[in-house]
Amino acid sequence: MAKSIVIVGGGTAGWMTASHLKKALPGMDITLIESANIKTVGVGEATFSTVKLFFDFLGLDESDWMPSCNATYKLAIKFVNWRAEGGHFYHPFQRYEVVDGFNMGEWWLKLKRHEEAFDYACFTIPAMCDAQRSPRFFDGRVFDDKVQDYFSLDVRGKKNILAEHKVQYPYAYQFDASLLAEFLKGYATKRGVQQVVDDVAEVKLREDGSIDHLVTNDHGIVQGDLYVDCTGFRGLLINQALKEPFISFSESLLCDRAIALQIPRDIKTHGINPYTQATALTNGWVWNIPLYGREGTGYVYSSRFTTPEDAEAEFRRYLGPKADGIKPNHIKMRIGRCRNSWVKNCVAIGLSSGFVEPLESTGIFFIQNGIEELVNHLPGDDFEEETAKSYNRVVGDAIDGVRDFLILHYRTTDRNDTEFWRATKSLKLPESLEDRFALWKKRLPNARSINPAFHGFEAYSYSVMLLGLNYQPEKSLPALDHIDPAGAHRAFRAMKEKTERLVSTLPSQLEYLSHVRVQTGAPVVV
Repeated sequence: MAKSIVIVGGGTAGWMTASHLKKALPGMDITLIESANIKTVGVGEATFSTVKLFFDFLGLDESDWMPSCNATYKLAIKFVNWRAEGGHFYHPFQRYEVVDGFNMGEWWLKLKRHEEAFDYACFTIPAMCDAQRSPRFFDGRVFDDKVQDYFSLDVRGKKNILAEHKVQYPYAYQFDASLLAEFLKGYATKRGVQQVVDDVAEVKLREDGSIDHLVTNDHGIVQGDLYVDCTGFRGLLINQALKEPFISFSESLLCDRAIALQIPRDIKTHGINPYTQATALTNGWVWNIPLYGREGTGYVYSSRFTTPEDAEAEFRRYLGPKADGIKPNHIKMRIGRCRNSWVKNCVAIGLSSGFVEPLESTGIFFIQNGIEELVNHLPGDDFEEETAKSYNRVVGDAIDGVRDFLILHYRTTDRNDTEFWRATKSLKLPESLEDRFALWKKRLPNARSINPAFHGFEAYSYSVMLLGLNYQPEKSLPALDHIDPAGAHRAFRAMKEKTERLVSTLPSQLEYLSHVRVQTGAPVVV
């Protein structure tokens, strides 16, 4: 029976793992080894809405951790210039309403496609984003009545599995990843996780190929029953020591480099956007993650079509004077996943397990999913092969599913003005995805026509991206020709009225976050 776990690597992945495992397994002896000499990739980080489950499980209110991490709310991703015609559209954390058995995306194709943008017609969040609204009222109520109980009732501490979660939370978070790692380090060490600041000099293996112990420079031998590799793209344990192959996604996803910057923002003057922005450029796209007091931004690009120097020059032209004099962080991204994330007595979590480009903010999601499934698959008296095989299937399916969803973003856009964007039209596709693309040109995706394996995205997300990228069915569903559209017209009017009411009554994100910071004693921009 595993009685001790050794985590190698700190950062977001390491301290999320340590915090969650210590809460889930209070009797487990947990040690985390992190180097003082290795910098984490940590930048401004955006997340899925289901990251709320992680903080709930730890017993943390938003006011406990958000001010410490300069965190903000994220209601959507705003995609800018991803179409040949330019413009923007939102991918919100909001499911479609359903009228007479059909969602409002289908009704939009039937009734509204030539009158109003689909995202503004079908959802409240796009207009809320434009107005920089907070998802919460000053009294703490959430704008979406359907999920209010999940925020007001004491649901913290319950075991939650992402794949079994059925509720759509209406927002996620954006935070400084390095500050979150520091916060969780305090949380974990107070609860008994032992921190060892040292470098791993050697990984000693047993005859059966499993890890026997680690040799550190200053603390000597560190030994455990189970080892968790959180060493990022290095894959110190899983790839270097255990020689597990890495499966590259380079034929399906072209972007493999990033340039990250942290830039100041006058939030008193300009406010705080409640969304992550993804702006398409010549050879990739730029993320913009607004935090309390600054912005995290970066250019994700393909090294096949430009050099780091030219990419940085293009990025700086896009940013303008606000980036002058700020040193960039050039990052080589390893896009793909380990063939197996669990090998022998080692489990890789985070970048060492797998990574796709950060287009849909899935990095933290992969960490959270890996941790939860590790608890769910924790071995007993010995390391059962069947258990590891199940873990690898579940984790691999999630990463592969996200890969396919990201392929959709590139393959279906009509933008083709540069060599990079033209190359995205010939990406290698799994056969199942090729068939789905053909179907989605005739019918919008539904729960039965998307990847059935859990990967965090629902059918509405597929539909939103295809409508936003102009990859639309030419005709609406034939069934709608036989249904009175009066109910749908009422639903569109009700959506517009609700949107106007929320925009006029919700505080701005800056106002709400400053209100919370005053209550917690955190510094406030004045």
